[in-house]
Amino acid sequence: MRVGVTGREGRTRRTENVRSAIPEEVPAMTSRTRDRAVVLGGSMAGILAARVLAEFYTEVVVVDRDTVVGVRGPRRGTPHTRHAHGLHARGQLILEDLFPGFTEELASAGMPVGDLGEMRWFFDARRLRPARTGLTSLTPPRPYLEGCARDRVAALPGVVFRDGHEILGLTATPSHERITGVRIRRIADDTIDELAADLVVDATGRGSRTPVWLEEFGYQRPDEERVKIDLAYTTRHYRTEPGMFDGVQSINPVASPDHPRGAFFGQVGPDRCILSLTGILGDQPPTDPEAFLEYVRSLPVPDIYRAVRGAEPLDDPVSFRFPASVRRRYERLTRFPGGLLVLGDAVCSFNPVYGQGMSVAAIEATALRERLRRGGPVVPQLFHRDVSRAIDIPWDVSAGGDLAFPGVEGRRTLKVRFGNAYMARVQYAATKDARLTDGMMRVAGLIDPPQALMRPRTALRVLRHALRRPPKALARPAAADPVVPGHPG
Repeated sequence: MRVGVTGREGRTRRTENVRSAIPEEVPAMTSRTRDRAVVLGGSMAGILAARVLAEFYTEVVVVDRDTVVGVRGPRRGTPHTRHAHGLHARGQLILEDLFPGFTEELASAGMPVGDLGEMRWFFDARRLRPARTGLTSLTPPRPYLEGCARDRVAALPGVVFRDGHEILGLTATPSHERITGVRIRRIADDTIDELAADLVVDATGRGSRTPVWLEEFGYQRPDEERVKIDLAYTTRHYRTEPGMFDGVQSINPVASPDHPRGAFFGQVGPDRCILSLTGILGDQPPTDPEAFLEYVRSLPVPDIYRAVRGAEPLDDPVSFRFPASVRRRYERLTRFPGGLLVLGDAVCSFNPVYGQGMSVAAIEATALRERLRRGGPVVPQLFHRDVSRAIDIPWDVSAGGDLAFPGVEGRRTLKVRFGNAYMARVQYAATKDARLTDGMMRVAGLIDPPQALMRPRTALRVLRHALRRPPKALARPAAADPVVPGHPG
């Protein structure tokens, strides 16, 4: 998790230019209008969309290539779920609203539930002052968390999962003005089926084919914004030992421009913990066990190395690469077929170190619910405008934070430069003032906007501790273990 700020110059003017071309939602509908909705993708964004749609449609069908129902472990279509994840603050509140008792269910199963501000956070190799924020953070394995939510949705009346099916394409009216369903193929026997639908929701993630489908139907592709970071994760699990965490849920040295190697080391179950190492701009943490441990030792603080150097590993290290954050600007399209909506990573995939993806998907699901509550068919352009508003702040946070790294390509506006300079002061001041840690966690948890850290009282607290930009912190990597005579290595 990092916190950054960037600008949105030009967005308002461009939105105004296309607004007149966007139809308004029409009131009232026949009961037939909401017969069936089809959700493409059975990961978190698709699960949450299905949960909301089940309130309004007689039947909701979720289609996924993998077997997903009853699955609580990593699967082929979501290799990123092997690595460290967290559901923080705003996302946890929304899931608790959609699935009452969800947090207690996880806690009863021995999954870690804690306060976001009481984790051991390091920014620029300096530890933040711990703060009791009241913001809940859930850090079970991502597949387990998804599985619990998916089981809740699968139990709802009218919800059907068609897993083990490949998505072949969309069907549309002869004029292509409205999407009428989706063509799917059952992988087990190559049976092709066509699902008629009043609404299709694309939640297929980064590999979404909606831009291609739009082009095939005579529409424009959405513009894309990219922030190339060439991030790599390498993850290994260990058996938790007494004293490993000293009473905290996780230990997180966050990558910074001066110390670009980072890690997330946290509890993910009663006797299991996860260590995800991060490298940026081509610095990939290795999968060789000895080299992996040496990378741990190179971190700017020694805490994690001391915890894992003698710990029992439960698996071999595995890697995952994330080349760039991508945002597709569907809200800027003046023409878009009715009956099709896009959300989740299919619209915007964030640098995962910020821990925003699941929470943003939850916010988008609530936006969908609000549109459906108004009655009438949901106009895609209006919904995509809602999604864009939900994305704006987390995108500014993540893109701005990434642009603080000199090697990341992108336009650094005055607002970006000011925001990153100010955030460096905030992070330093939070090492001395728990109230500022609380403020940082409220922004990171998507409860408050970044501007909350610039309110007069907060700014005074920041400047009291960091009137000038703080000096570079010295790294404190763990010392190499002494070689024992007669012992290999």
